[in-house]
Amino acid sequence: MSYSASTVVVVGSINVDQLITIERHPLPGETLIGTSMEFLPGGKGANQAVAAAQLGAAVSMVGLVGRDPQAEVATAILTRSGVNLSNVRAVDGPTGLALVTVAADGENTIVIIPGANALLGAEAVEASATVIAEAAVVVLQGEIPAEGIVAAMRLATGRVVLNLAPVIALDAASIRRADPLVVNEHEAALVLAQLAPKMVIPTEDAELVARLLDWGVPSVVLTRGAKGAICADRDGTHSLASPRVVAVDSSGAGDAFVGALSAQLAAGSSLSESVRRAVRVGAFAVQSRGTQTSYPSLADELPLVRA
Repeated sequence: MSYSASTVVVVGSINVDQLITIERHPLPGETLIGTSMEFLPGGKGANQAVAAAQLGAAVSMVGLVGRDPQAEVATAILTRSGVNLSNVRAVDGPTGLALVTVAADGENTIVIIPGANALLGAEAVEASATVIAEAAVVVLQGEIPAEGIVAAMRLATGRVVLNLAPVIALDAASIRRADPLVVNEHEAALVLAQLAPKMVIPTEDAELVARLLDWGVPSVVLTRGAKGAICADRDGTHSLASPRVVAVDSSGAGDAFVGALSAQLAAGSSLSESVRRAVRVGAFAVQSRGTQTSYPSLADELPLVRA
């Protein structure tokens, strides 16, 4: 299925990733020698914008960078992918930075220094009110202040995709504005604990999804890595498998998933159809290093789910 040029607006983080590769992750107090280091564009918001744009959506980015040389690195692939950056502004201070360490088995650890992203609060978001209000889909993540998320939700007239990663404190009404809420199993448990502080949090993925629906979230997508995803809305609950691939670097795969999901929703697909496509895009992304550099375009062949 091809994507139509429906508008996706991503309100979120823009970073530079300092990517270090290493044979294995160090134990506490241990020093190891890495095998390589490079600086690449990143940030969950920027990653999701690039993923959606490379799959054919018309994407605008709302975000902040610093007045430093790293800003050019951070926005290089956004520009190359055709993302509209007229609502990305420079502020005093550094561009956001993510310290990413990737082991030989593809697993990663990430430490984020927000930099300019920490200033994307209500006032900064409201400066882009028109583009947010006109979007078919508005995409949000947990790497910007909660007041910025709430402001974007208030301005949005289209569908809101909330990838609450990392999980930050957000009021229940805002969580219920998500359609869908996109989380992994750990994040789902943390969000449910915010909605229902006295609940005994379930450990089964499907039950986590069911309880989030019970507490008023209109639709939920629970990502499960190599096991695929579970999605649920008024049309029912679906478990969708992921293609089997050899993982090289899992960093940014969740953002590839969210970008693909958002592009597909903007094109008018159902939630389950959108998730079916997104798991294949996420599987494509783990097969090479980096975040945005690993994302497919419409010309790429996505891996298939085998029976």
